[in-house]
Amino acid sequence: MQLVNPDSSGLAVKAKFFRGFSDPSRLSIIEALRDGPHTVGEIIAATGLSQSNVSNHLGCLRGCGLVVAERDGRFMTYHLSDDRVGDILALAESLLADVARGVYECTRYNVPRAGEGKKDRQS
Repeated sequence: MQLVNPDSSGLAVKAKFFRGFSDPSRLSIIEALRDGPHTVGEIIAATGLSQSNVSNHLGCLRGCGLVVAERDGRFMTYHLSDDRVGDILALAESLLADVARGVYECTRYNVPRAGEGKKDRQS
């Protein structure tokens, strides 16, 4: 029996892909862009994030291929690179409706609240 190397089956790339969705700031940007293209200013207004935070996360999302930018006059307009990005979020919402309690109660996926440090996280 031959064992399959997880990386050869694409698990590492899939895990990296889902990291784009795992950060609350990146996720809020993706959520804002589900409605359509937005400028940085519009994303800031929609998410409540700072300009530098939005810019940094947009750079990450662009680098990962989840978001694209286009010049619109003197502004850059950002939008999801593919409608399926929004579809993934819609599917996640549908699934979460059925498993939300388990996800909420999962101690291994705890995310620290504002003001809590990494030492407060459970592994």
